[in-house]
Amino acid sequence: QLVESGGGLVQTGGSLRLACVVSGFTLDDYAIGWFRQAPGKEREGVACMSTTDGNTFYDDSVKGRFTISSDNAKNTIYLQMNSLKPEDTAVYYCAVGSPTGSRYDYWGQGTQVTVSS
Repeated sequence: QLVESGGGLVQTGGSLRLACVVSGFTLDDYAIGWFRQAPGKEREGVACMSTTDGNTFYDDSVKGRFTISSDNAKNTIYLQMNSLKPEDTAVYYCAVGSPTGSRYDYWGQGTQVTVSS
């Protein structure tokens, strides 16, 4: 089970930190990711990370502003979001998947992030 928290309403330029608590399994040797879906748009990947070697990948739209991380002792995934823009408004989902990141099998319920202009 994955449970997200930390979403909310923030002004342009503000910051939020999303958290995703994972239960039922440990985060060792998985790919973890954050995805988002804005109204009327398809879900898109935002950031992902290998818990095996710590390699990260970011979509160009968030590179330099968002940071994905995990605390394996707490079995929690984070997404630090800085310099938020109105176009970042979406429902954000955390996910856990195969070590290569080719598929994601476990998903959270989503948390709303709204950035006002």
